[in-house]
Amino acid sequence: MLNMDMTQRVVINTNELDWQASPAAGVLRKPLAREAAEHGHATSIVQYEPGSSFKTHQHPFGEEILVLDGVFSDESGDYHQGNYFRNPPGSSHAPSSASGCLLLVKLHQFQAEDTTHVCIDTKTAEWLPGQGGLQVIPLHQFGTESVALVKWPAQERFKPHTHVGGEEIFVLKGEFRDEHGHYPAGTWIRSPHMSKHHPYVEYETIIWVKTGHLT
Repeated sequence: MLNMDMTQRVVINTNELDWQASPAAGVLRKPLAREAAEHGHATSIVQYEPGSSFKTHQHPFGEEILVLDGVFSDESGDYHQGNYFRNPPGSSHAPSSASGCLLLVKLHQFQAEDTTHVCIDTKTAEWLPGQGGLQVIPLHQFGTESVALVKWPAQERFKPHTHVGGEEIFVLKGEFRDEHGHYPAGTWIRSPHMSKHHPYVEYETIIWVKTGHLT
């Protein structure tokens, strides 16, 4: 197992990790949290080299993907950089990438009743006003779980707060900061239920963030 104690704070700069082989040639991974070798709960950065593919497989407890770069494809179509999608529990597909792609992938983490297929192009979605100077693109909401992109303008400071249900962040652009450290683009942060911090940025920063799912 890897980083499966949800009561512990985890910070990983994925730029510093080595790529690991997967069962499919040309598909590489950087595991961030993993329950078992090839099944169960997993959060990873995944790279498809040009022309690579993965055999048809099922997602009994769902799959959540944010395309970080390139074009990811399956039977339902092509997903470009900035696409966020959720394949619900029981879905299956045969993914590939003609030109290569880089993904944030979360497996086996859906609530059983969360059966909605989601596909959002964050490049064309509207940024909505959030708290303070923040801007938000809501991506998904189910029960206490909430997923969004959040844009922080330069010099923004957010009030100290507590993460009821925990918080998970992937830094997409800029550098996220709090009293615990500085987190450049490519950093994954998982903060447990009832953890606290006082976040801020020095220059414009965009994060993918999920809250309320780590109880």
